[in-house]
Amino acid sequence: MSDDLPSEERESGLTVQEAKPKLRRPPLFKVLLLNDDYTPMEFVVQVLETFFAMNREKATQIMLHVHTRGRGVCGVYTKDIAETKVSEVNDFARSHQHPLMCTMEEA
Repeated sequence: MSDDLPSEERESGLTVQEAKPKLRRPPLFKVLLLNDDYTPMEFVVQVLETFFAMNREKATQIMLHVHTRGRGVCGVYTKDIAETKVSEVNDFARSHQHPLMCTMEEA
């Protein structure tokens, strides 16, 4: 037996192993843009470039997807980041007098 164990553990032959907590990844949330009949397409592209770090081509593809299908995924994030993105996009749209709506749902 090892000499670095307390005497009572050496005598009983038992050692205590620390339990390792099981870690789970946090749930992810999709950030979605919803289509409307009033927000200009160029504004939607600007939002995607600014808040979701997309290049012009990718932003245009997502904008067209939102336009033709009614909604589209901008990104997938942890809850806190998704909530922040939704809030920032909605505030930005309102400050520019556009009804563009951003929302989130669990991925």
